[in-house]
Parts: sequence; C-alpha cells; structure tokens
Amino acid sequence: MNKYKETFGVDISKDVFDVHGSNKGHDQYKNDETGFKKFLKELPKCSLVVMEATGYYHYRLAQFLYKNGVIVSVVNPLSIKRFIQMKLAKVKTDKSDAKAICEYALINEVPIYNALTDTQSECLQLFRLLDTYLKQRTATKNKIHGEAVLGIPSKFVYRSLIRNKKQLNKEVAAIESKILSLVKEDQQEQLTLLMSIPGIGQKTALFLIVVTDGFSKFETASQLCSYVGITPTIREWGAV
Repeated sequence: MNKYKETFGVDISKDVFDVHGSNKGHDQYKNDETGFKKFLKELPKCSLVVMEATGYYHYRLAQFLYKNGVIVSVVNPLSIKRFIQMKLAKVKTDKSDAKAICEYALINEVPIYNALTDTQSECLQLFRLLDTYLKQRTATKNKIHGEAVLGIPSKFVYRSLIRNKKQLNKEVAAIESKILSLVKEDQQEQLTLLMSIPGIGQKTALFLIVVTDGFSKFETASQLCSYVGITPTIREWGAV
C-alpha cells in the first residue's frame, strides 16, 4: 500500500524526537532547528514522514518539513494507540512508539499534511490563548464570589481580584477583536453565511471557520461532528 521510497515514524517529546525508518532503523534528534536540519539532511528523496498530532510538539517539525518539500502525515494518536494495543506490545518507549508509527504507515493509508497559513496559525494561537483567559476569568469570578461569602472579605484581596477581572476582560475583548479582523480578511463570505443561520452567533461562527479552515478540512458533516466531539458512541452487548 505504501508507495514511498522510505517511511519514517516520528515520536516527539519536549527535548528530542525519535525516528524509525523502514530501512534505516532508529535514530534520535534534538527537538530544535538544529535537529530539524540534521534530520532533513539525512532524509532520502521521496520519503514519507509520519507523526502523531501531539499539540505543540509536532507542529514545528511538521511545518519545517512541509516547507522544505518533504511529504508529511500527521495522524490521530488514538489510531496509533489502537494499533499498538492490537499488536499486544509489552514495551512502551519513545523508540518503540516511533517504530509503531512507521509500521502503521506502511500498511495503512495516511492523510497528507497541509501546512497552515500564517493567518490560520495565528488564529489558532489566539483561540488557545482566549480559552486560557476565559478559564482564568471564570476562576476569578468564582474567587470573588467565594470571598464575598466569607462575610468579611479583605479589601486588598477583593480589589486585587477586581483589577484582575478587569484586565482579563480587556485581554479577552482584544483577542476576540483580532480574531474577527483576521477571519474577515480571508473568510468574510463564510462568516456572513454562518451568521445567517439561526442559533449561530459571531463567536461560534469564528470558531467553526478557524477550526475547520473554512470547512476545507472535512468532506462530510459526520467528519466535522466527529472532530468536534459531538458524535455519540453507541455501545451495546447482550440481549436487549
């Protein structure tokens, strides 16, 4: 099934990334630009590099390789986990995971990675930061309420919490404004269409456009529903 000259499975951690080549075997590189360049230099032409989606860690390497003409695939970590479980593997290390990713790619068709544009990348970063600030704001509001329940709240503590909430409100508003301006530059038509649907406001529309890259990442509605986690899992056994 695999049509590439050589396939490489990559397991990425904070400081290093382990690589297993279908012909070359195991190697390890630093998870920085020096390590990226060394790995790129040693890659044979017409190779496929496969890695798991691991939040922040996989992104830099995937973008670097893609921009240097390497064919990259970023796969769902759950697929690799199930593959390893199916093999009844007793060893779980970064080295063994890199080998498992390579073996998975050799017998399965994997999706080809398309690098994010600078605008898409910035929007995703902004949404992650927005999520952090919203959680902090909720925690601050709860703390203000909790201090008030005490009956004799410290004036210093109360004023500090109020200042913190005001600053978070300011940051949230600035981020939302920036996301809106970025989306309008590239996806104004999509934004207008989404907001014309009853029940979908500006925030939901912005989130959907950014997460789906203007709905270009998914071919069907069911794929989108699965991605955002609103598809129920049915489990049945025994007599009904």
